[in-house]
Amino acid sequence: MTILPLDPAANSTPAALRQFLAQCQEAAARKGKPQLVSISLEIDALDPLAVLESIFEPAERHFYVERPAEGLAVAGAEAVLAFEASGPGRFAACQRFIDETLENTLAVGDLKAPFAGPHFFAAFTFADRGEPGDAFEAAGVFVPRWQVAQRDGRTVAVANLVVAADSPIDALVERVWRAHGKFGAFRYAAPEFSGRPARIEENPVAGDYPAAVRRALAGIAAGDFEKIVLARIRDLGADETLHPLRALNGLRQRFGDCYAFSVANGRGQSFIGASPERLLRVGEGQLLTEALAGSAARGTTASGDAALAAALLRDEKELREHQLVLGFIARVLESLGLRPEHAARPGLRRFANVQHLHTAVHAALPAGVRLLDVLARLHPTPAVGGAPRESAMPRIRELEGFPRGLYAGALGWIDSGGRGEFFVGLRSALIDGSRARLYAGAGIVAGSSPEGELAETEMKFRAMEDALRA
Repeated sequence: MTILPLDPAANSTPAALRQFLAQCQEAAARKGKPQLVSISLEIDALDPLAVLESIFEPAERHFYVERPAEGLAVAGAEAVLAFEASGPGRFAACQRFIDETLENTLAVGDLKAPFAGPHFFAAFTFADRGEPGDAFEAAGVFVPRWQVAQRDGRTVAVANLVVAADSPIDALVERVWRAHGKFGAFRYAAPEFSGRPARIEENPVAGDYPAAVRRALAGIAAGDFEKIVLARIRDLGADETLHPLRALNGLRQRFGDCYAFSVANGRGQSFIGASPERLLRVGEGQLLTEALAGSAARGTTASGDAALAAALLRDEKELREHQLVLGFIARVLESLGLRPEHAARPGLRRFANVQHLHTAVHAALPAGVRLLDVLARLHPTPAVGGAPRESAMPRIRELEGFPRGLYAGALGWIDSGGRGEFFVGLRSALIDGSRARLYAGAGIVAGSSPEGELAETEMKFRAMEDALRA
């Protein structure tokens, strides 16, 4: 990526913009390839979700995520570049697309500001190949036309455009100048949210969940695998088209320590949720991931809640499930030359409706190992798949009876410096017209009971169902 010494704030006139874009056009002609031009500008505070609500278009891609507890919020929409891949090599293919794009990128603005410069928003499904009718490709990456982000009390807007040797410069100037004016003094528009889900629709592929758990336990007893995660689906129907963003404000307020998110495919379908689980964060030569496995309900009183937490911390079955995930993460990182560090015993992560065993894992990132290299090995972890992965993964589709799509997939972003963050697509729903498909899963190990796992999935369904119906 080439960083040009131009201050967008000090050169904010149509004439200066035209001169700059003309230089970009000359660069495109000289290199024989279109150039991605990225313009970053720090602006007055904006709410990324409110911006997305105001200019939402169902026929455009978007990516939104917010984690209030960490002061993080970002929204980007309207792809100027997009890439799709499938199969075991999908992560490497996406990395090549990112590398090739950055080789032909011109950036201006303070790239040290949070979320400045071009960002690549990505979504990887649970399985490495899709099925007919899937809403999302197995791997999808896009660069948004516009992006607004808040981090640590600062707001940065980014405009991205592609300039080719024959691009109509005057039209590009007009488009960027309009965007500059809009984000410089943004006027929020109240979205027209349509109806709420009113009924549960029976789904013939949902199957008998307790029976699936019993089959999984038989496989564990036979030594086929130690753990397998089985999910359920629940379809909700409405009398009107559902707006995918309507539930997100409530989710981010209720689950401030989760990733409230929405990923749209540009064909009218969106995947939304409030995920508790970070998959991977990379920045400044450091890697952070976590084991989040082993669950219990929250109590209705302080003493009841504390008793449930204490029981979870000493529950042999839940601790064993947690250790399977932690051991897998450590082995993956060690295979890449990293030295993972973590506490000897798990702690607790508490959310509004559930609490989990949690262990944070840190490691220095060696030179030459990049975010997608690690993600390709980590995803999916036994927290959402199974262990051993090679024997558990092929059984999941058979036992569940439906394709997961982005449920338990990897969602996140990578910036121009290779920094980025991914989380797991949990506590989620696929919004498609007047229907919402909810997903919830539970880890099955020796000692699991079909009734107990059914109750756990019901507990996990409740948060998203309440948000959609609020």
